[in-house]
Amino acid sequence: MKKILFILLLLFISTSLAQSKYFIYFEDKGIKPTDKLLKEENFYKAAINNLSEKCIERRIKNMGDDDIVTYEDVPINKEYIRILEEEGIKIENKLNWFNAVSAYLTNSEKNKILNLSFIEKIEPVKKFVYKDLVYTSSNNTLKRTSKSFLFDYGPSLDQLQLSDIPAVQDRGITGVGVLLGLLDTGFNWKHHESLENADVVAEYDFVFHDSSTANDSLDDPAQHNHGTLDFSIVGGFKEGSLIGSAFGSEFILAKTEDIRSERHIEEDNYAAALEWMENYGVDVTSSSLGYSTFDPPEFSYTYADMDGKTTIVTRAAELAFRRGVVTVNSAGNEGDKPWHYITAPADGFNTLGIGAVNNSNEVASFSSRGPTYDGRIKPDVVTQGVSVYCANAGNYSGYITASGTSVSAPIASGVAALLLSASPYLKNTQIRNILLETAGNSHTPNNDKGYGLVSAVRAIEFPNLKKTGNTSYSINKIFLDDENINSQTMRIHYSVAGADYVDQHMTFDGNLRFSFDLPYFFNNELVDFYFTYDDNNRNSYREPLNNNYKFYYGSFDISLNLNPETSYVDYQVSEPYPNPFYPIQNTFTSLSIKTSGNENLTVRIIDPLGQQVYYYNTITSGYDFRFDWYGKNESGLALASGAYFFLIDLNGKKYSRNLVLIR
Repeated sequence: MKKILFILLLLFISTSLAQSKYFIYFEDKGIKPTDKLLKEENFYKAAINNLSEKCIERRIKNMGDDDIVTYEDVPINKEYIRILEEEGIKIENKLNWFNAVSAYLTNSEKNKILNLSFIEKIEPVKKFVYKDLVYTSSNNTLKRTSKSFLFDYGPSLDQLQLSDIPAVQDRGITGVGVLLGLLDTGFNWKHHESLENADVVAEYDFVFHDSSTANDSLDDPAQHNHGTLDFSIVGGFKEGSLIGSAFGSEFILAKTEDIRSERHIEEDNYAAALEWMENYGVDVTSSSLGYSTFDPPEFSYTYADMDGKTTIVTRAAELAFRRGVVTVNSAGNEGDKPWHYITAPADGFNTLGIGAVNNSNEVASFSSRGPTYDGRIKPDVVTQGVSVYCANAGNYSGYITASGTSVSAPIASGVAALLLSASPYLKNTQIRNILLETAGNSHTPNNDKGYGLVSAVRAIEFPNLKKTGNTSYSINKIFLDDENINSQTMRIHYSVAGADYVDQHMTFDGNLRFSFDLPYFFNNELVDFYFTYDDNNRNSYREPLNNNYKFYYGSFDISLNLNPETSYVDYQVSEPYPNPFYPIQNTFTSLSIKTSGNENLTVRIIDPLGQQVYYYNTITSGYDFRFDWYGKNESGLALASGAYFFLIDLNGKKYSRNLVLIR
């Protein structure tokens, strides 16, 4: 009996001392999410001090001048961290966006800190099992093109030619001016001939917390293999051997995976890496880590969680997107496995999930299929993911071929970088929209290929809008083969709200780009247009041939094959109801808001004298969100009768609504 009791005691002690990794969420940051964030306050200053100049510039371009800092950016309360550390808790990652830290806790530690007044909740950090690529020999037996290009692509030509990348690089568009971030297993980039000259501006190891992403002395020898080959597909440059899809870009690297005992990535490493990259100023992120099967099983996600807003990694990717980053992720290798469907974070509303095809544009059996659990089409687009030529880590001049959506993602992220390099003023929403519009299956998207095969040529030649003043815009059109166009004949034909077409000459900048400054129209008026021009042999052309481009004035998304409302997750704000509003005790008027959830919402209410009388700021939840107003100011005092104006900002999209209040 004593022996049994002793064994039970040992089991109890070992269980109580065993540590697991947890997220520790805080109640607030010294301010609450609903508090007004003023630029002159220390909270705002502390948040913006964490952002690089490049990050601020990107946020202003994508979010506007007023609200580039949100509650998520405010640093975690230092006093809360100090108290935890005094309790002996070692912080692993600080996640400002989630107002949380991660740490290893025993059961007794977890129960103890749960009693602290500032702790909201504690949740386990999930560990996502990493799926190996399929490696094959480096013999390149794929079909070849007879066309000659400026660079000697060697065996990497076919994978780029499938997405029309060499023709773009021929015109000097290689990714220059773009900061592209990779999140992966590690990067042995300094010791491979195709990567040793890559322009890496920063790197960080979120496993061992140091500034080198190469193998640590404690790492598994294969740790850096996956990341190195992915990096080479987008950033490599060795003529005759391997050229990356956007080799002219700058790169920022994050090591987020630890494969020593199990092939897994922990959520907090991924989320912390994305926040670090965004603060640094990244423009495009590329991740080849798809998450579906998790360890341990009792902490597992399910397919029902692939809804665009549940997993930490998906929420982090979406938060980066809302700050102007183009987020790209592999769709997953589950197509021929029981899971079958898309994996996180490719399930995000705005994160581009990349599927895989072979060099004949046939969907790979392993490529994860859609839809997301809530019914959205996925993957978004596809690139080659079968027998992709790439660097062999640990062998200075060695190369292999690999298959998986892991190797599709860096081709797609490279095309996004090329597009931004060609037109640096583009918002990330425009880049996403253009990639969907110009993909090969955009007329009939499905849950195998999504919107189809990415084409760098079609994406860069697709017309885009540039803001040239507070309320003015220009239409821009690139022709990569501009030398064969008679620039004097290039014209735009446009119609507004169904009126007669206006025919205008377009201005040529002497290097690929034609532009036209639109006159001022009212917001939300439908503009449709097409181009005509002659080549140097006096042959006439119309583009598009049988349809027109269209957009709503004030929006930046031009549509051709897609309906405007499906080209990007659109937010809708209702008129206030009831209106007029007769406030009596506990009655209110409401705005109904359609949102993907976790969006920054600001509502300012202006009185008839132009004074702000009410301010509201929050993070939305769910698809249907409601804002209620009781006809009172921020101090709770009833306001007088009159016309009031609602100024609404939902994740950078601005709306205004009018209300008549009658007492």
